Amino acid sequence: MKNGDELIDGKEGMAIGRKNLIAGFWVMASFMFLGFALVYLRDFAPGAAEWAAQYGTGKHFETRLAHVHGTLFGFLNIVIGYLLFQIRICRKGARVISISALLGLLMPFGILGEVTLGTSPIFVLVGAGSMTFSMLLFGFAIFEHKQA
Repeated sequence: MKNGDELIDGKEGMAIGRKNLIAGFWVMASFMFLGFALVYLRDFAPGAAEWAAQYGTGKHFETRLAHVHGTLFGFLNIVIGYLLFQIRICRKGARVISISALLGLLMPFGILGEVTLGTSPIFVLVGAGSMTFSMLLFGFAIFEHKQA
C-alpha cells in the first residue's frame, strides 16, 4: 500500500476525528442556543405577535433553516468524529472525510451570514456540497475497507 492508503487504527482515527467532535459539539450547542432565542422571540419577547406573524417567511424562515442545519451538521460532525475512531478506513480518506465534514459547517453559518450580513450564498453551496461529499465518501470508504 502507498503512504496514506494504510488503514488507520483507533488512536490515529481519534486524532483525525477529534476536530470533528470538538467542532460538532460547539456548533451544535451554538445553534441549539439559537433555537432557544427563536422560541423567545416568537413567544415571549416584546412584539412577539408581529414576529410570529412573519415566522414562516423571509429572515425568520432562513434563521430557522440555519438553526436546523447547524444543529444537524454539528451532530453529523460528532458522528463522523466518533466513527473515525471506531472504523478502520484509509488514512487519506479519513482526512478528506474529516475536512469535508468540517467545511460542511459553512452551510448553516452561510445562511446566517446571508440573513445578518447579506453575504453571498456561495458559503451555503460550498457547505452543502462538502457535507454531502463527506457522507458519500465515508460510505464508499466503509464499503471498500470491510472489517476483518
